[in-house]
Amino acid sequence: MSSLYWKSFALGLFLVVVCPAGRADEGMWLFNDLPARLLKDKYNFDISPGWLDHLQKASVRFNDGGSGSFVSPDGLVMTNHHVGTDCIQKIGTKEHDYIKTGFSARVQADEAKCPDLELNVLMSTEDVTAQVNSVVRPDAYPATAEKARRAVMNRIEKESLDKTGLRSNVVTLYNGGAYHLYRYKKYTDVRLVFAPEKDAAFFGGDPDNFEYPRYDLDICFFRAYENDKPVKTSDYLKWNKLGAKEGDLVFVSGNPGSTSRLDTVQHLEFLRDRSNPRALAMLERHEILLRVYSERSRESARRAQDKLFDIENSRKAYVGMQAGLQDPSLMAQKQMQEQKLRDAVNADPKLRASYGNAWDEIAATLRTSEGIYIDVSLLERGSAFESRLFDIARTLVRLAEETRKPNETRLREYSEAGLESLKQDLFSEAPIYDDLDTLELGDSLGMYAETKGMQDDLVRKVLAGKSPNARADELVRGSKLKDVAERKRLAEGGMAAIEASTDPMILLARLVDPEARRLRSIYDNQVDEPRQQAYAKIAQARFAAYGKNIYPDATFTLRLAFGTVKGYEENGRQLPWMTTIGGAFAHADEHQDQEPFRLPASWTRHKNALSLATPLNFVNTADIIGGNSGSPVVNRAGELVGIIFDGNIQSLVLDYIYSDTQARAIAVHSAGIAEALKKVYGAGRVVSELGLR
Repeated sequence: MSSLYWKSFALGLFLVVVCPAGRADEGMWLFNDLPARLLKDKYNFDISPGWLDHLQKASVRFNDGGSGSFVSPDGLVMTNHHVGTDCIQKIGTKEHDYIKTGFSARVQADEAKCPDLELNVLMSTEDVTAQVNSVVRPDAYPATAEKARRAVMNRIEKESLDKTGLRSNVVTLYNGGAYHLYRYKKYTDVRLVFAPEKDAAFFGGDPDNFEYPRYDLDICFFRAYENDKPVKTSDYLKWNKLGAKEGDLVFVSGNPGSTSRLDTVQHLEFLRDRSNPRALAMLERHEILLRVYSERSRESARRAQDKLFDIENSRKAYVGMQAGLQDPSLMAQKQMQEQKLRDAVNADPKLRASYGNAWDEIAATLRTSEGIYIDVSLLERGSAFESRLFDIARTLVRLAEETRKPNETRLREYSEAGLESLKQDLFSEAPIYDDLDTLELGDSLGMYAETKGMQDDLVRKVLAGKSPNARADELVRGSKLKDVAERKRLAEGGMAAIEASTDPMILLARLVDPEARRLRSIYDNQVDEPRQQAYAKIAQARFAAYGKNIYPDATFTLRLAFGTVKGYEENGRQLPWMTTIGGAFAHADEHQDQEPFRLPASWTRHKNALSLATPLNFVNTADIIGGNSGSPVVNRAGELVGIIFDGNIQSLVLDYIYSDTQARAIAVHSAGIAEALKKVYGAGRVVSELGLR
């Protein structure tokens, strides 16, 4: 569920917010701004500061995407198998395909270190809106405002890092309406403890993805270490052996990636008609490429499977999101919500004078974006150069250039506060496969040439008189950047080392960087900055018209959602709140045990030992999207009763609007996890550590 994701409102969204009693279970709420009255009125639940602080510090963010939680005092972390697949793939070899076979560390010494995984635990937040906004004059040119905003954000982060030693990030909320400083405890020594086979974790494969009923054991366990010893923590979630049951109030603590619920209608139309279709076409192209590559051999399939899963998942999510934006009824609801707010603004002369032009300002940024968004995607965001080696080369080139500058003037991703995390990824020992890197680079160079034309001046320089595939082969074979020692040498040597380098990937990165930076500057100054300013006005207009009890769009930062455990009706059929372990075997039988509906041998071998009535998956109404994968599901007592791993097909429009009519979050049930760990896998160490003996 890398892309998890809504409600037909009779009233505008924000009018509902001011009348919380009886409203749906909507909201990805900030931990420091929760709807306490709503929870009390609707569920008779009082959030205590201690309950909330404990859940916050037990929740974990996987920095490469996804969520998790501490589940023991000795640093044991549970997340989804598909969140952990990146590490599982990287520690595997041709001889040991741990995604296929699973992984279980029988003793602590067997726990396998991930080459570049970083875990973050949110320790505190601070509202720094006034500090950020104080440096941006209302009459400043966008380019001046962008530089000032970037400088103050870089400075705040650096000062916080120096003071606390914690990872510090200034996060933009309400599309520019507020800025909060998030401080994280960071763990970079993370080791794999247990993972089931992919055939159990992703049982049903792509056909069942974003569907329900589901029968997946989408879990794995890691351990966080400090100073080569397991982390000791009192903030971990105690396991509830019975798990969730129908009608329960449950809470989901995780890091939803991004939503567009506060976007203007014109902005949504741009996504629908321009941005999303292009992204979908690129995903489909990449998916076909990797499918064909995977059919070459078992080893090719192993090398590509993590990327292929991500692309399949994203492609299916985009299809669902587009279906929502192409639904006239959804767009009519968004139009109605927007018109209500604009009417409220126009009815008040002060609000109209301050905020009335914001929608026109956003429309102007969309017109600018129309002319450059494809080139920005190709060059600045790198879709023309789909290659791990190129990513490394670009990072080295920009690292040398940016670190020559004062911290305040650097690009955000090269600020002092983020360099340690950047270098962990840059110097990763994870394997790079020449054949796969060449294949992907050749195809993306071909797409670049198709998009811009073979006569484009930069295309000709990039291809250097060769075909895209031949050029990709030359670049990958000639590069020494697979050697981590060479990367470190170039990074430590700074600009002098970069300028002296003859590595073909470094030369390519230097060739395209001036144009990529030019495009980024246009986007930052003429699209992103004025858009942030305009959305900040709309946010202030909402606050003025409806009050501040409004949650911001998702930003891959910690949020709390809540809902009830219940099934739903689809096509006249009532779908149950849960599925069972026995249902998984029946699902396999219905498909004659054919891939991807074949349970692993470990399951069939132990079928008679299993309690087939044990809940395996369940659904609830909590408001989630991509990034919530691996989020713990807890009950009123703060005990773990499940783990989010997907949403159903009806949830794929949640990026734009919430519904609880059919949209559901799908979770693995704590009782099903315990049953499988004990009776299928004999994972005694994990079972004992979770207190399940």
